[in-house]
Amino acid sequence: MEPFKKKITYGSTQKPNNRAPYAQKIIAVSSGKGGVGKSTVAANIAVGFAQKGLHVGLLDADIYGPSIPRLLGIENERLAWNDADKMIPGENFGIKVMSVGLTTPKNDTPLVWRSSVAVSALMQFLDDVAWGELDMLIIDMPPGTGDAQLTIAQELSLSGVILVTTPQKLSTDDVGRAIVMFQDIQVPILGLVENMSYFIAPDTARQYAIFGKEGAKTLCEKYRLPLLGAIPLTEDILKLSDEGRLPIAFGTDATKTYYYKIIEEVEKRLKG
Repeated sequence: MEPFKKKITYGSTQKPNNRAPYAQKIIAVSSGKGGVGKSTVAANIAVGFAQKGLHVGLLDADIYGPSIPRLLGIENERLAWNDADKMIPGENFGIKVMSVGLTTPKNDTPLVWRSSVAVSALMQFLDDVAWGELDMLIIDMPPGTGDAQLTIAQELSLSGVILVTTPQKLSTDDVGRAIVMFQDIQVPILGLVENMSYFIAPDTARQYAIFGKEGAKTLCEKYRLPLLGAIPLTEDILKLSDEGRLPIAFGTDATKTYYYKIIEEVEKRLKG
């Protein structure tokens, strides 16, 4: 694929550019490290807000590891352009979706790009996509504290960021660094989500703390942040996510409740 090329005139984290005037609220979902289920949380939250009647867009900003298309069941769709020379976002579950995973020739095509090209692609997904008018834009961020995080904070007036972690110390250490970064660049942190909080055995329904206990709670106490919710590791969530049938739409009532509680907490903080 020909790399994206877009000239960027950067804003600052104190006075960011307004690169998404079509979105009333913009929420980033981030983490300090990969593999914590950040994309799954972002996708379910986006669909949950759409179920409330909002017009929602979901931007997959994880250029090198785009998993949103599979989670939304649109991994075999490919990019199209409209008559106004704008990219047409994918749609499913009532939300609009854009991901670099929709632009590659095959699902397993790697993008061997320098970070400057990846950031240019991200900016093009903000500027040159036919998003329409959105009540909310959810951005599934890549892991870490690098170019993408800084650029998003410079180019968008974020309503807030949700940080996702597991209870494991290796995860909370990295998320702690992400917390400090967002605090330093003055991006509001809406709170933390503890994913894979515990494992529920499908045969006995017993709970096992396979990644440790209360990692997110400890972080919240240290940095004085709210804990938005905890999501267990269940067969229901794993299977449905792999099938592109989001748990918030196809899961059991118990599974849906984990995500609904998080959405309720986010709504409270957005209003406050």
